[in-house]
Amino acid sequence: MRKYNLIALLILLANLVFAQNDTIKTPPKNWFNLDPVENQVNGVSTEKAYKELLKDKKGKKVIVAVIDSGIDIEHEDLKDVIWTNPNEIPNNGIDDDNNGFIDDIHGWNFLGGKDGRNVNKDSYEVTRMYKMLRPKYEGKTVKDIDKKDRIEFATWEKVKIQFEEAYTKAQGEYNQYAGIGHQIERFNKLFEAYLDTDEVTMEKLKELESKDAIIDMGKSYMLQIFDAVADDISLDSISKLINLDVEQLEGDAKFSYSLDWDAREIVGDNPEILDEKGYGNNDVIGKNTDNFHGTHVAGIIAAKRGNGIGTDGVANNVSIMALRAVPDGDEHDKDVANAIRYAVDNGAQVINMSFGKAYSPNIDYVRSAIEYAASKGVLLVHAAGNGSSDNDEVPNFPNDGFGKQGDWANWIEVGASSWGKEGDYIGSFTNYGDKTVDLFAPGVAIYSTAPGNDYQDAQGTSMASPVTAGVAAMLFSYFPELNAEQVKDIMMRSVRRLDGLKVTQPGSIDQNVNFTKLSKSGGIINAYEAVKLAQSMSIKGKG
Repeated sequence: MRKYNLIALLILLANLVFAQNDTIKTPPKNWFNLDPVENQVNGVSTEKAYKELLKDKKGKKVIVAVIDSGIDIEHEDLKDVIWTNPNEIPNNGIDDDNNGFIDDIHGWNFLGGKDGRNVNKDSYEVTRMYKMLRPKYEGKTVKDIDKKDRIEFATWEKVKIQFEEAYTKAQGEYNQYAGIGHQIERFNKLFEAYLDTDEVTMEKLKELESKDAIIDMGKSYMLQIFDAVADDISLDSISKLINLDVEQLEGDAKFSYSLDWDAREIVGDNPEILDEKGYGNNDVIGKNTDNFHGTHVAGIIAAKRGNGIGTDGVANNVSIMALRAVPDGDEHDKDVANAIRYAVDNGAQVINMSFGKAYSPNIDYVRSAIEYAASKGVLLVHAAGNGSSDNDEVPNFPNDGFGKQGDWANWIEVGASSWGKEGDYIGSFTNYGDKTVDLFAPGVAIYSTAPGNDYQDAQGTSMASPVTAGVAAMLFSYFPELNAEQVKDIMMRSVRRLDGLKVTQPGSIDQNVNFTKLSKSGGIINAYEAVKLAQSMSIKGKG
């Protein structure tokens, strides 16, 4: 039986959190497309909508932009649904359509360099803000600050505390656990030789008798490791597991909280020029980087339906536009805003954004991109975040609770629901907020595409967002007369509300809350009910 991995406590996987309480049992692989009544899981009734309401109907193609870590556009279940720029001649080194991007065949990589290199690791925004504000405010008190700078100084004080605590922790934990990993690896080799075995297990160690002080010390030490991490796997497996965690800690120490690491050197842009065009490259896969996240998200939306392989996405008339702007670290506001503008200018009707961060220094530039998307009728779908936090109190950027307008009619903020196992209807990791989160969608144990023609489970609001984007694309496809505001309104009004249902509040162990109080709509998105509502509106409109 797998026990709790102590080292996992130290790791926050951005937009991809695995909650123990939601992985005890395995639901059907395609549960998010299934129906609550017919299939006894809290899916969004995708299959029912196609079978009963959309049968024999032909929708129009909808472009969905995925702003993410990169997409394996050669994947067997995605290659047929990847957007191709009709006005660009491949690999001729010319900007044929004069949009400012050379050879942007399937989208654009805002994290690439002209020399073909790509950003993989980047720092967190708190690190970048600390580095930016320190020369101006280090050593000063509020008495030294002009009134016009007081708000920025208050931000500096908050950033300083958070960064310095995180930096010290990251450096210390990396050094500590790297040492633990080395010790486990050394003792594993020692016991393999001593016991003449290829697999050192807890049972074998317990049976071992020795008067050798080193062997005896190692036995005691390793039994503690087994007890803390897992008692049903080999010591070698524990070693590999811990080394994976050490790699993440190393990333935090060397990149995430490093004041010296500058990923933009690879990109070669001018960070001061926010509206700079053409920086990056056309490698939307992200060569030599981790593109699992984006590939998984794309599959949830649009994995080829009915081809008999892998999985089926939510939408069946979709082209996925690949926009790489999310590194292993925090995304840059500049890249996010420019990716939104690229998507809008190149025909996307829906933009999925499965990312978020605690600070947004160029939020006005992002807001202008959201306003631009709104003016062009483009719907933006965003993951609420995986911190078990109330977004009404702790912002997760970008969001629609800021700026001159706020509560954008073309913006949907999504929390993660679960399949209903043992009464659990939400992911224990999900952010929530009855003012800032619009609705919930399946985001626990979601089976989708992974790089290299693979398929894997993953969970987080990062998975709930593309489920929602897929339903939005379905509505745009079969009801092309609808605009972004109407699509959002339909999705909000057609949720499955589950009135009276009590759930464990995310971030707590035993505190219960009404599910309907965790979002504006109070419910879980439902494709069947959304299509029904859209049909009724269409009939009324014709009448």
